[in-house]
Amino acid sequence: MKSLAPLCNLLLTIAVSVWTVLIWDPASLAAMLAVQIALLAYAGQLRKLLKGLFGLLMVAAFFSVIQLPFDVAVPIAVASGLKMMVMTVAVLLMLGTTRLPSLTAALVSQVKIPYEYAFMFTSALRFMPDFIAESHAVREAQICRGYVQSRNPLKRIVAYAALVEPMVLRAITRSETMAMSLELRGFGGVRRTFTQQIAFAGRDYLVLALIVVITAAVIRYR
Repeated sequence: MKSLAPLCNLLLTIAVSVWTVLIWDPASLAAMLAVQIALLAYAGQLRKLLKGLFGLLMVAAFFSVIQLPFDVAVPIAVASGLKMMVMTVAVLLMLGTTRLPSLTAALVSQVKIPYEYAFMFTSALRFMPDFIAESHAVREAQICRGYVQSRNPLKRIVAYAALVEPMVLRAITRSETMAMSLELRGFGGVRRTFTQQIAFAGRDYLVLALIVVITAAVIRYR
């Protein structure tokens, strides 16, 4: 995916999210997840995201289990957890193989989105890997303070809730710092130009054609 145009990667991620919403077969969703993990390994991002993927697996498993007492069928509960993982991994794969400044340039030059909106969109995407890194930092800080992880999987899942408050506070602080920095630099009101020329190549058109074909098949046979 690193060889694809940034906008093509974004459209592919959106298409995967649409397929995930439409598909309820656990086997198909598991196959999509396996392909995504293989692509992460091929892109050299799997080792970096391994702990984050394990945490996501725990959250998805918890999300599936809590549905069972409400008379939700097991395949539906499993599919719900897989949907969460597939959609999240799709975004992580895009972030690992796409330069966000190039994506901003593509949104402005190819889609004609105003720079301010394109910048806000890519800035929101930029926060996701930061959240993963900060979750690791918070967990390490808790371990340094004497926190011991339980071997019970259910207790470990509940323990992840302790990460929410410090991560939210750090996110608020980061957003306030970014807003102040943008204001001091006079963000907005200036026409932006880009040195990088963003355009589709032949492989990008091939991927777009495959997206259309697969989407039509999913809609037809779901």
